[in-house]
Amino acid sequence: MKRRIAIPLEDGILCSHFGHCEQFAIIDTDYNTISGEDLLTPPPHEPGLLPAWLAEKGVTDVIAGGMGQRAINLFNQQNINVFVGAPIKDPRMLADDLLKDSLQAGANYCDH
Repeated sequence: MKRRIAIPLEDGILCSHFGHCEQFAIIDTDYNTISGEDLLTPPPHEPGLLPAWLAEKGVTDVIAGGMGQRAINLFNQQNINVFVGAPIKDPRMLADDLLKDSLQAGANYCDH
């Protein structure tokens, strides 16, 4: 199964505040193996914009440290799975953890 995983980044690692990241790592996978990675600069932050933008990019999953409930709902409306509370680490490691069903998700760091 092919998946396209988006991970918000700051200084090359997971950004704890989803909506204000510097870049997104877009990681392509094929049968639980990472097959490619791109770095994309998001458009200027506006509430509700990123779910539609990432859906246009073909994203199927998002790994985040924290995200507001409204954003989670908007992603779900786009048929994008959301995993919040992820540890701050390298995006390829996070994607690999997700593929192996070993992603350690803790508390959602965002409460608005």
